[in-house]
Amino acid sequence: MNTLVQRIETAKDANDKAVQSSMLSPRFYTTDFAAINRINIEPLRKEWDIMMREYEGDNNHDHFQRDASFADEVAQSMTQLSKEMRQEFIDFLVSSLTSEYSGCILYNEIRKNISNPDLKQLMAYMARDEARHAGFINQSLRDFDLGIDLGSLKREKAYTFFKPKYILYATYLSEKIGYARYITIFRHLERHPDKRFHPIFRWFERWCNDEFRHGESFALIIRANPHLLRGGNVLWIRFFLLAVYATMYVRDHTRPMLHEAMGLDSATYDYAVFDITTQITRQVFPIALDTDNPKFRAGLTKLFTISKANDLAKKQGGFVGKLKQAWFMSRAVLVFGKLYLLPIKRQELTADVRMEPVW
Repeated sequence: MNTLVQRIETAKDANDKAVQSSMLSPRFYTTDFAAINRINIEPLRKEWDIMMREYEGDNNHDHFQRDASFADEVAQSMTQLSKEMRQEFIDFLVSSLTSEYSGCILYNEIRKNISNPDLKQLMAYMARDEARHAGFINQSLRDFDLGIDLGSLKREKAYTFFKPKYILYATYLSEKIGYARYITIFRHLERHPDKRFHPIFRWFERWCNDEFRHGESFALIIRANPHLLRGGNVLWIRFFLLAVYATMYVRDHTRPMLHEAMGLDSATYDYAVFDITTQITRQVFPIALDTDNPKFRAGLTKLFTISKANDLAKKQGGFVGKLKQAWFMSRAVLVFGKLYLLPIKRQELTADVRMEPVW
């Protein structure tokens, strides 16, 4: 099998993959709930109340329901995929579910552990949305008899502690880049419906609009607390931008057949997503990465090459394999450091915090 993704043949394999913790796998997070409880959104109260009414309207409440043709489409399309391609698609579903469920757990835990009425209300709405997303993906995994036990996943997966400001930066970015990823795929498949090899892609537009609104919520929180965008915090913004972009690039290049089946090139797709994300993040971040810089692009390619070599070292195992992994990790850190020091772009924040999902 030529695919670089981990083989998933049974429900146990799928659950093991979801529980797995690595540099590329989605993580579960916890944070300082008392600090979250102190977050103030009063400077943008008018915009906040408008957004809460949008959440209350719940315009996607009936979206995540499969229509009568869904199962038939799956039965027809899956027989046309190679074993390698099927593995990459399943890997995509497991990773996507883990990411969505990670958000559900984080938002729900924050909701339960704070009394701040504004944040408590927001977290309830966002946990609701992410639970729907995760459940919808899980239905597609069950089509392959590979459903994830979400209760077991919540108990068994390791949790990473992030300071509240890291949660704000990372979650804002993950929601907005999630929108950019899904809408790029959706628009491409609108133009090329013959490349839509699974019906789940028909749900991507309104799905990613949920992601967009979630990002809007965090944009309001960050802009209402401008100290998060000054001084040393700009260095953290730079770090999270690079970490999210680099992780996405390497992860996507481990699944090249997935993009090929949709008529996409992984690198072209990734840089299109980066461009959209850069346009969106002008609402919050005073800096942007220069993703067109040839040195930036060469650095991401090196990270993927190192990641492939590291995977081979893991499979080799033993003392020599561990030595190789340590070597490759040090090389990855060095490349990441060089990428971090590349020139960045300064940008003015948008006058209005809110944006519309117009891409």
